[in-house]
Amino acid sequence: MIVYDRLWTTLKEKGISQYKLIKDYNISTGQLDRLRKNGNVNAYTLNQLCEILDCRLEDIAEYRKES
Repeated sequence: MIVYDRLWTTLKEKGISQYKLIKDYNISTGQLDRLRKNGNVNAYTLNQLCEILDCRLEDIAEYRKES
């Protein structure tokens, strides 16, 4: 299972709010909701977030084996 817990930490470290992602970078509220719920997110969105945050994929997502 891929989880996006690291995204929220990275956003805080970079000083970028969810509001800024929506207003300035056109990330949809639906995408943010899916990220919050660790739902399905496409590679395009993950790529956008990495570009916006100037980070690597592992700074926003992590694979955790389901037990």
